[in-house]
Amino acid sequence: MQWRNWSELESAEPREVRSPATPDDVVSAVVASREARTTVKMVGTGHSFTGIASPDDVMLRPDRLSGIVSVDRDAMTVTAYAGTQLKDLNAGLERLGLSLHNMGDIAEQTLAGAVSTGTHGTGGIAAGLAAQLAGFELVTGTGELVAASASQNADLFMLGRVGLGALGILTTVTFAVEPLFLLEAHEQPMTWDEALGSFDAMVGESHHCDMYWFPHTDRMLTKRNTRLDADLTEAEPVGALRGWVDDELLSNTVFGILTAAANRMPRVIPRMNQLSARALSARTYSDVAHRVFTSPRRVVFREMEYAVPREAGLDALREARRVVDDSDWRISFPVEIRVAPADDVALSTAYDRDSFYLAFHTHHRSDWRTHTSYLEAMETIMRAHDGRPHWGKLHTRTASDLAPAYPRFEEFLALRDRLDPDRLFANAYLRRVLGA
Repeated sequence: MQWRNWSELESAEPREVRSPATPDDVVSAVVASREARTTVKMVGTGHSFTGIASPDDVMLRPDRLSGIVSVDRDAMTVTAYAGTQLKDLNAGLERLGLSLHNMGDIAEQTLAGAVSTGTHGTGGIAAGLAAQLAGFELVTGTGELVAASASQNADLFMLGRVGLGALGILTTVTFAVEPLFLLEAHEQPMTWDEALGSFDAMVGESHHCDMYWFPHTDRMLTKRNTRLDADLTEAEPVGALRGWVDDELLSNTVFGILTAAANRMPRVIPRMNQLSARALSARTYSDVAHRVFTSPRRVVFREMEYAVPREAGLDALREARRVVDDSDWRISFPVEIRVAPADDVALSTAYDRDSFYLAFHTHHRSDWRTHTSYLEAMETIMRAHDGRPHWGKLHTRTASDLAPAYPRFEEFLALRDRLDPDRLFANAYLRRVLGA
């Protein structure tokens, strides 16, 4: 069986495939791999652009390790199997009248994959999914099922919430949750100067704020989400027709057709971006949180994202635009801009500092030379601003230059040595970013 990730950049042909249904099944698979001296990886839905989950020998599928396990309304926590997709957790939480505090803009990932790679949203008290964890269980490289929380195996909890799949195979994750709440979204096109000039104010006045810059234009789309102190019955979601037109027809079908065609005629991209950006109109709507946070993404792309210190963010963005404007690249995808509060998750891109995220995308069929030179140039800028790369998105960093970016990197490596001494969970990507 061949495994391939969503962006079609990574593939593998594992020698054996298993579908564990319980944590004990995962233990059995790990013990068998250790005895056979093979590697073993639990894959997710392939939404990482890197090879972080690429399986060499034994591949574990997450499909049967799915669903909510328990709810503790006194502690306000929910435990789910790690193979659960985020969209299914969101639906289950909604039925329970509960919600995560924050999340990113897609919901296809498994919980294990999203947590382990540092997936995050924008704004809020906590932006990253890992920062919302109250605990987890994993199977170590020695075949032990270990639970971790702030009060149990606290060193593992502090170091392993973003674990990269290098410390063990997650079987369950426990999130801190909140009562289900409404978000009001206000989407508004702006000029570049208007958006950058008001960005700090928008962030300060909104619970969640992000922006999208259309390369080769002077146009931005801003999105501000504000929590409503209102009954759930007072939601005013986007109407079915407009939602289909905006989010399915235009943002996916038409955008997919246009960007695919533009790959064959890249000279039209600047004009296409101008028309697309000017066609946007303002809209305001409200709905339960996860339906405002997330949206469908059906056009396949490739992505690099960096977190720079919050105070350096706008300068990094301006520099990125100068380089794009001075180039002969033709970039059809917007640049996404988000912010996050500092957290205490050791390998989180927001560890110990407020962060400003810049995400650079290309169509998956775009000219490879343009794709490569564009991302290389953007990475050079981000590194100059002390940027940290998203673990699940494209970058060229290695263990030697990542270590200085994370104060607890050496502690993480020591924990890896203890939990996976035989490197059952290693693959090419982990050897690059963590060392042998």
